[in-house]
Amino acid sequence: MKIMKFEIEMENGKIMKGELYPDIAPITVDNFVNLIENHFYDGLIFHRVIAGFMIQGGGYDRNLKEKDCPSIKGEFSSNGVENSLLHTRGVLSMARTMIKDSASSQFFIMHQDAPHLDGEYAAFGKITEGLDVIDEIANTPTGFQDVPLQMQVIKTMRLL
Repeated sequence: MKIMKFEIEMENGKIMKGELYPDIAPITVDNFVNLIENHFYDGLIFHRVIAGFMIQGGGYDRNLKEKDCPSIKGEFSSNGVENSLLHTRGVLSMARTMIKDSASSQFFIMHQDAPHLDGEYAAFGKITEGLDVIDEIANTPTGFQDVPLQMQVIKTMRLL
């Protein structure tokens, strides 16, 4: 299986490293890689944080202004695409609306296993180093709509 490596550097200097699986979700990985290469994620935040579930980012800046991005096909079984990657701790998956092909730039990282998402969202990678950073973000106090009270800012993302 082909594997691509990447890292997320947070504004506070903490690092998460992970793998992307183009054999499992080629459209999703290609989109994510293009966004990384174009520095789309630099300065964006994890804007939805639910301890015991997931941390979501890649769509809003620190002023909660949405950053637009075109949608891609949802690569998951309920949308007609076989995807064997399960939503276990550390897995990356694409956020979307109720519309199955609405994923664009927003992604989430599983804080804990969520099997009810399997087959419904496009899992495409996994954090392999820095699970403690996920824990730290997941456990930060949140306010309205699960927005962290202290901004969790992505400084940059890069391919390795």
